[in-house]
Amino acid sequence: MTEIATQVELDGQYRALREEAGFLARERAMLLVGGPDAADYLQGQLTNDVEGLEPDQGCYAALLDRKGHLVADMRVLRLSHTHADNLWLDTEPSAFEPLRKHLETYKIGREVEIADASADWTITSVIGPASVEMAGVPPVSPEHAQSYSELDGIEILAVATDQGVDLITRPQAADAVAERLVAAGAVPVSKGATEIVRVESGRPRFGLDMGPEFMPAEAGIVERAVDFEKGCYIGQEPVARLHYRGKPNRSLRGLRLSAPAAPGDSLVLGEREVGRVGTPCISPALGPIALAVVRREAAEGEQLTVGDDGVTAEVVELPFSA
Repeated sequence: MTEIATQVELDGQYRALREEAGFLARERAMLLVGGPDAADYLQGQLTNDVEGLEPDQGCYAALLDRKGHLVADMRVLRLSHTHADNLWLDTEPSAFEPLRKHLETYKIGREVEIADASADWTITSVIGPASVEMAGVPPVSPEHAQSYSELDGIEILAVATDQGVDLITRPQAADAVAERLVAAGAVPVSKGATEIVRVESGRPRFGLDMGPEFMPAEAGIVERAVDFEKGCYIGQEPVARLHYRGKPNRSLRGLRLSAPAAPGDSLVLGEREVGRVGTPCISPALGPIALAVVRREAAEGEQLTVGDDGVTAEVVELPFSA
């Protein structure tokens, strides 16, 4: 009975995210990188063009090892003119320590200050077509664009996302922000509901769908995370070589499942394992689906065997379509 109730609740939250707006507190770890050399320093460490960002702009980027494998992915924000020397990075908690350690290690000889800001700020994600309206902030576009405002004494940095807007505030203001959102008609939602929306959109998550064993091309993040015209950065050569001279042996795909699957379930084509399930979910619109990085031979339309329980999966292109 509890499972039925939970699924009904999840369906309602999903509907709010797709038709109006829902919100939740994000679990993210944050760094502030400041000082006169901050942008130049990050330019040589990360995959995207940090130096090209104007105040109130941002980008998605990754930190790689020398073989081009992922160490962390993150959002990079160049803050407003009053804090233009400061760059904000937020990442998955599991990637935070490798990212922080790397940036601290290689900053020697540069005027760069790196501060853990995780306890100083909180992120409330508002997702859905009415997200900006219900958040009561000025419209922000494109993704990663920012707008600062003060609402009822609450300082808010609004950041455009692919599905709505993130509200960055002091932790002590989080409850007041939630109350404002509920009063405007937004629905509190669970992480499970937002994960369905993420999987449907085809965006991988570090630690679930991609990690240190993958290169950006394999994880499906090249178009968003890599600038091929910028200067050198760690891991650039293998990334460029793969981009210009070949195709990855594996890549991110969607799976339409015959029944629910579990993270890590094997994916077999014929008698060969071609990958493992990343993030699975049950979409109210599409049924059981998942993200997975699979080998090249598992092309669109192929039928895969999932795990040991007779579940099958059809390989599809991303994002998912109804």
